[in-house]
Amino acid sequence: MSRWDRVGQRAAYGAALALAPYLLIKVSWVVGSLLGLLPVGAGFGKAEWVVLNSATIAMAGVGIAVALALVRPWGMRIPGAPFVFCAWVGTGFLVPVLPYAVLGSLLGSADDRRETGTDPGPSMPGWEAALVQIGFVGMGLGLALALPAYLRRRWPDAFVGRLGQGGRDAFGVPPWVVVVGATVGLVWLYWAVGGTVGVARPGERDLAWNTLSGLLGLWALVASVATWAVLRGRPAGIPRWGPMALGWLGSGSLFAWSGWKLPFTLYLAVAQPADAALPENLALAAVLHLAAVGAGAAMLRALVRARPAPRSA
Repeated sequence: MSRWDRVGQRAAYGAALALAPYLLIKVSWVVGSLLGLLPVGAGFGKAEWVVLNSATIAMAGVGIAVALALVRPWGMRIPGAPFVFCAWVGTGFLVPVLPYAVLGSLLGSADDRRETGTDPGPSMPGWEAALVQIGFVGMGLGLALALPAYLRRRWPDAFVGRLGQGGRDAFGVPPWVVVVGATVGLVWLYWAVGGTVGVARPGERDLAWNTLSGLLGLWALVASVATWAVLRGRPAGIPRWGPMALGWLGSGSLFAWSGWKLPFTLYLAVAQPADAALPENLALAAVLHLAAVGAGAAMLRALVRARPAPRSA
């Protein structure tokens, strides 16, 4: 086992261990709300609350399974397509927003998640909020270290070569893929720096919302530029692994975060609860999230199709 593989092994086990408390906390929320022992989150009925947190339980379970698959022998035998999809969504959720998670921990913004739409929940005690943040940060760092080691073992040809040398140029990919991604990113960055067009409730904005909007907007632009570079093979001579990795993370961020926020946004638009609101116009936000989901999925498909063919069967 190489030194890099040993680092990846420890990181993968650490990621699974870090996310386990978050899974247990979510299970306690569901069970406690069903038994009437814990409060339901603001703006939610019991049914919506159970469904929402059951979804996060499933996501946490998949995340732990992905982390273990990166180091266990059975991880090399599972079908590549579903594993790549789960790993792509997981890294898209966590790795690009690690600075946001760290900032949230430092500023004690765990109680603000209801307003930002990232993880609506009841008021948490400090120790519980700390475990949630540790789970997100630990899983993100673990995937960032363990996933490259796994990919190098299973698909060693995926990131070889340089732009403009070998591989297949996916000229059939329509330009809207990168144009839509860049447009969504620019809107989010505009909101992050204080823009008010499309913001229905400027007073609801806070530092956490601005930070998350800025990070997601930045990664949307990174994904668009990196995907365009891979598909066009320019600037020639740059190692492929750089734009491929950035395109992977950025497209995963577009798909995962907007795929998570879109149902929440639609719920607020339909139910219109009095005690839960988002700063942005809900109709515009829904359109942006839908566009981001489509662009992120199209970018991943383009990056996979542009991967050089393996040197051996």
